Amino acid sequence: MTVKGHCLCGAVRFELDGPPNWVGHCHCDSCRRATGAPLVTFVGHPDGQWRWTGKEPSVYASSPGTRRTFCPTCGASVTYATDNTPGETHFHATLLDDPASVQPTEIDHADERLPWMPADYPGCGKL
Repeated sequence: MTVKGHCLCGAVRFELDGPPNWVGHCHCDSCRRATGAPLVTFVGHPDGQWRWTGKEPSVYASSPGTRRTFCPTCGASVTYATDNTPGETHFHATLLDDPASVQPTEIDHADERLPWMPADYPGCGKL
């Protein structure tokens, strides 16, 4: 099974082969600031089982051992990778051609959830 995705303008394109390692929501401050969203949903995919099929994104080292990629044309955030989880890259689920094809099963950094995000909002409490 191959899943495809792309940034806002379509310049950065990627394909993910096989099942993801996980799909989950993140509430951490740095992910919120990198995307301008109150929470971010990622697909953690094994390295070696995905590829760029369009323009390669630009890379920003947001903190030591952490790399975020974004489209150099439209600025859309594309991936997150950290030395803390070697061997996988986290793709933004909303960039998939069919984002409904993945189902989040975990929530990360719930302790950093913004207080104005309702606790019963999907992705804030139990899944």
